[in-house]
Amino acid sequence: MLAVIQAGGKGTRLRPYTLALPKPLMPIGELPILEVLLQWLRRWGVETSYITVGYLGGLIRAFCGDGSQWNMKIDYSQEPSPLGTIGALKLIQAHLKDTFLTVNGDVISDMNLREFINYHKSHGGLITVGVAEKTVKLDLGVLSGNGQKMAGFQEKPVMNFSVSMGIYCMEPAILDLIPNNVPFGFDNLMYAMLDKNLPVHMYRHRGLWLDIGREEDFKHAQEHFMKDYKNLVLGC
Repeated sequence: MLAVIQAGGKGTRLRPYTLALPKPLMPIGELPILEVLLQWLRRWGVETSYITVGYLGGLIRAFCGDGSQWNMKIDYSQEPSPLGTIGALKLIQAHLKDTFLTVNGDVISDMNLREFINYHKSHGGLITVGVAEKTVKLDLGVLSGNGQKMAGFQEKPVMNFSVSMGIYCMEPAILDLIPNNVPFGFDNLMYAMLDKNLPVHMYRHRGLWLDIGREEDFKHAQEHFMKDYKNLVLGC
């Protein structure tokens, strides 16, 4: 199984830290996020990865090299300009001839990739999205109603959402939905599939998931990864 790691973003949500380092090289304990991600992929049998790079991509190339330090083969795709979370896949379409994984370069998870891939292959669709449950507490009073009259009220409601983890299993045919040389995000892909009435399958993960692009998750991982999560993610 081949994995594509999306590492071309500017990491604006983590500035000023990312003015010096690309987000995937931000440290979590003693390891950069990208190394955690690569070790997790290798743990589940991924031997070949493409890393899409853009902002400060030279630092990522220098750190990862050819991947031999993880017993992997790593190649790179340079975005000529930012192409979004999905658009960069078009640049390496010629190399994506079979089922492949796509992973955002700022996520940490203990997902069992074998089960994820098996589920994807069982339904025969173009894409499976790893999904986590996210609880959001709104620290405001919420009014509902029509026009000028209130019909209902909730004080500081708690809402639950199914959210994308930034981990996908895809078939090569999905690349036909991606335009050439224009920014194209995951949201654009979802809208395109809805427009064409193509199924999007969801794999619900109940375990660890951290989106390190969000400052609160980055700080949480700094405090807990080495002590609480390293064995979960890397099995060591």
